[in-house]
Amino acid sequence: MANIMLMPKLGLTMVEGKIGKWLKQEGDLVLLEEPLLQVETDKIVSDVNATFEGTLLKIISERGDKTKVKEPICIIGEAGEDISELLVDNSGIAESNLEVTKVKKIEKKEKKEKNIKVEGDILASPLAKKLAKDKGYDLSKINGTGPNGRIVEKDILMYKGNVKATPTARVLANNLGVDINNINKSSRIVKQDVFNEYDKNSKLNGFDLIEEVVEMSQMRKIISERMFDSWQTSPAVTYELKVDTTMLKKFKNQISLKHKVTYTDLIVKIVSNALIEFPILNCSIDGDSIIMRNFTNIGVAVALDEGLIVPVVKYANLMGLGELSNKIKSLVIKSKNNELEMDELQGSTFTVTNLGMYEMNSFSPIINQPEVAILGITAIKDEVVVKDGQMVILPMMNLCLTADHRVVDGAIAAEFMSRLKEIIENPAQLLL
Repeated sequence: MANIMLMPKLGLTMVEGKIGKWLKQEGDLVLLEEPLLQVETDKIVSDVNATFEGTLLKIISERGDKTKVKEPICIIGEAGEDISELLVDNSGIAESNLEVTKVKKIEKKEKKEKNIKVEGDILASPLAKKLAKDKGYDLSKINGTGPNGRIVEKDILMYKGNVKATPTARVLANNLGVDINNINKSSRIVKQDVFNEYDKNSKLNGFDLIEEVVEMSQMRKIISERMFDSWQTSPAVTYELKVDTTMLKKFKNQISLKHKVTYTDLIVKIVSNALIEFPILNCSIDGDSIIMRNFTNIGVAVALDEGLIVPVVKYANLMGLGELSNKIKSLVIKSKNNELEMDELQGSTFTVTNLGMYEMNSFSPIINQPEVAILGITAIKDEVVVKDGQMVILPMMNLCLTADHRVVDGAIAAEFMSRLKEIIENPAQLLL
């Protein structure tokens, strides 16, 4: 008997998942609890096991589709089994709906093809048209290898047509072994153009130019989408402030005698406390409403080979420094081993990102939506500073705050930064 497999709920707050990759094809045998597909949620990709055993009869949600929890993703049953009734029942997966998806894809393709430029009776892509114009080629003399005889970029690059060149340039090109057709110039080619091409080719002699197209990883695709959405959503302003870390370094060394802590641990603790005093930087925007909180969930950015991931320290303001430090270490290890649970990646109210280990002096971090602010930490470096009328060398660090100007005014952001500076330069306050 055929069964409909639904999108599973992989975390307490999961609403929908994006189909990353099917590990089985239609017609393949599927075993119970065998990995069947990959689902993307936030920045992790999870293998989803089959909930039924049999043959994969129908894939309903294709790769790249976003499917809500408990909605159909596939049908599993006996080979050759009639599933027409399942496709028209009340489960919402009528064949007509599947056809709508196909129609949308066709419409999208047709819309894309409308961008093809037509030169008289000649089909040519915009890029091919531009290249032909730049090189002075007559499109009517070029054979297209694209769909329906369309002229594409490759056709222009491979075409050896007549180009405008002075007689001297042609003779010189022949003597130097320069292919005059490869000189990209809309006006007539002169001898200096030939010399330039010859010099360029001489430098490249013996060096293979390689361009490789590499598909984005699933994590990189998600990061790309999130960063673009954040850039489009938040009118962001970055505020920078230098702080003296003399006392913070002493405090860290003293604490580390009993419990090893990092600068990230200390900054997260300081930020989590300060946010309670400045709740507007700990809020989020929902339409025309502002969601305020009396707790802080701090996202801690962790760099991986595939990209950046931000596990969340829940209720950081309620933790002691030792407990918070242990939690951050645990999340970092799980991040690098791809062992994070869904709930450990969701619910952040503010993010801290540290590039100090890379010797960065300043940067403008991008807000992690739906938060309204993010704090960047830079390297601690000795600098000459005037203090009490004397020139002294102090270990200085730059704090870089990016805030959403829709709710965080400049004055509030400056006050928040001043409060961070006060605690960093007098970290004993953390013991109060």
